[in-house]
Amino acid sequence: MTRGPIVAFLLLLLTTLSGCGYNQLQTTDEAVTAAWAEVLNQYQRRADLVPNLVNVVKGYAAHEREVLTAVTEARARVGSIQATPEMLEDPEAFQRFMQAQGEMSSALSRLLVVAENYPQLKADAAFRDLQAQLEGTENRIAVARNRYIQAVQNYNLVVRRFPTNLTAMLFGYETKPSFTVENERELERPPVVDFGASGQQPAGGQ
Repeated sequence: MTRGPIVAFLLLLLTTLSGCGYNQLQTTDEAVTAAWAEVLNQYQRRADLVPNLVNVVKGYAAHEREVLTAVTEARARVGSIQATPEMLEDPEAFQRFMQAQGEMSSALSRLLVVAENYPQLKADAAFRDLQAQLEGTENRIAVARNRYIQAVQNYNLVVRRFPTNLTAMLFGYETKPSFTVENERELERPPVVDFGASGQQPAGGQ
């Protein structure tokens, strides 16, 4: 006998939440999570290439220990950070992760510049295959990063805008971090991987 009023109350509650942007908060939040997962997926793809890349370079330039060590250590630092969706609720953890990825980009750039000095290495089929994979991965990282930025912009707008900001405060939704200017400057310079032009110096070379 009391079922009717309960159903009516639930329908009213659902209508109210929908009108206050609750569903929009859910949708944009899920979009951010999905976009972040893809960013992590592409960064992991890059990290997975590092051991083989280091081993191939080591076969021709074992004495370049400083550069080889820098890449290996950068990969270890990236791997030591537990990147989860919860990281998006912690701007400091997010910044540490992005700093580690920036260090990885720099280390890979130095490694590939060193490889320019070894013609036999550049001609090695395994190296050229890894080079192509790395180039493709860097492009995927750029795409995934841009999609994440857009998803965060949409979500943060919903969280801040009236009246959905009231619903956000009620249910504990907060703004999420995006890439800073420093992140963008570092990450927009992918490692140089094109050794096809004979005698051409890579960007950043002497």
